[in-house]
Amino acid sequence: MGIGATAGVAAAGGFALSANASGTSKSSASSDALVFDPDAYTKLTKTVTDTDGNDHSVVYHFWKAITYVASPVDATYQSLIVSSPVEIDGTAVDASNAPILLANSVGGYMPSSVATATEVGGGGSAMGGGAAPSGAPSASASASASAPGANGNTNATGGATSSNQLLALAAGYVVIEPGARGRTLKNSDGEYYGTAPAAIVDLKAAVRYIRSNKGRIPGNVERIVSAGTSAGGALSSLLGASGDSKIYDKYLKELGAADASDAIFATGAWCPITDLEHADGAYEFNWGTNALSTGKQVDQTVSKELRSQFAEYQASLKLRGLNGFGTLTARNYDEYLVEQYLEPSATTYLAALSDSDRETYLAANTFITWSGGKATFTWTDFLTHVGARKKDAPSFDAFDLSAGENNEFGADTTLARHFTAYGAKNDTTGLTTKRVASDIPEKLDLMNPMYHFAKKNPGRSKHWWIRLGTKDSDTSLTVSANIAAAAAGLGDDVNHLYYWDEGHGSNIDPADFITWIAKVTGHTKRAAAAK
Repeated sequence: MGIGATAGVAAAGGFALSANASGTSKSSASSDALVFDPDAYTKLTKTVTDTDGNDHSVVYHFWKAITYVASPVDATYQSLIVSSPVEIDGTAVDASNAPILLANSVGGYMPSSVATATEVGGGGSAMGGGAAPSGAPSASASASASAPGANGNTNATGGATSSNQLLALAAGYVVIEPGARGRTLKNSDGEYYGTAPAAIVDLKAAVRYIRSNKGRIPGNVERIVSAGTSAGGALSSLLGASGDSKIYDKYLKELGAADASDAIFATGAWCPITDLEHADGAYEFNWGTNALSTGKQVDQTVSKELRSQFAEYQASLKLRGLNGFGTLTARNYDEYLVEQYLEPSATTYLAALSDSDRETYLAANTFITWSGGKATFTWTDFLTHVGARKKDAPSFDAFDLSAGENNEFGADTTLARHFTAYGAKNDTTGLTTKRVASDIPEKLDLMNPMYHFAKKNPGRSKHWWIRLGTKDSDTSLTVSANIAAAAAGLGDDVNHLYYWDEGHGSNIDPADFITWIAKVTGHTKRAAAAK
């Protein structure tokens, strides 16, 4: 039996959860702002429902928002909460050496706060800052970068819900949920203080705080597993790829981050919206022939030019596909996606259906050939099956600076900026210069996991869990596949698959993620005892 997808009010199945404070709080003052106080917890009880519909009563210690840097820009966002199980279904649990799930709830590169959270999962709900923060400007760029319209799979900004956190707690893991600054935050002088690279710097500072408190904070600080969805998935993958990279040191020093490693052990990323400087080309390679929901085609001249850029970029990566596929190029990437991910995804989906349901599905989707228990189809037919693309062209560096990512690269009092030469050259807002700002290249490196893979960063995570829905046209299907290929090419352990017919933010196998954490961290026996 696994702890699974039906946990949480926002998760599939809508099972209600309860949290009750024990009525006993402990606290003690510390003279050092970055020293974790192991006694400053409240004892709570939570009921978590597993995949089989069974309820589990979890008694845990909860530490409310703790500022994780000595010189915060805004402690409302630069804080974290900690939850550590002490009893599961009446059996005592020792989580002192358990894996730590570091679950961010960032969506759309928006701010994420746990400042008012009162229980586990506070980072993945409205309680933890799911809505736009009070610091957001009244008129700004797209309200949700990379996720036009958060859906039932996500929180209000397009980030992760609390499902992973709840399931991890019920499996006996320590759960730490960090807040982080985001792109819409603006101070009284009109200056944006949460744009790139603020979010990744904050998450790194959170990791440093955790690791510097080894022996005080619950859990094994050498077994930190990050998790995030959409922009949060991008940050999770970036956190995994960039461990201990020196290019962040000056930013961390400014915040007074702890003097410790910011490397993590394993990475969980759902639909990561990343590799932003190449995302427009990748998007057109994938979805360029698909019309918008209005039935209108995007500017095909722009689409073709961006596809050409993708071809150059993909060739420069010199990545080899999984399972001996060979070098990935724009000429064969469609074949690779179909063979490596899409057909296996459809096969898994169809095999799980009853005979009658499978027959009904195949009758409605005649582009699929079902033979010998395997689904086959063409890339062109798959694109037709997905239907409308979600974004115009360019999708990320919009000519009119309207994309959320333009805001992510804003600076000082400038709301939004171009971050690609193509976007700047074709600007339609009347800018006096047609070039990207001089600081943009450095910020792109700071925000891109592919930069760190290319550097063969020795401090990177060596274990990767990556998931994406096949109908997720918030970004290209090649983005996560490139991350997987880059990690695998360096010898890392990669567990990557696509969810058939699922859209943005889907997480339909969380029980498997919890089991995977146990496997890669060596915590299997303890986790099994907690089920």
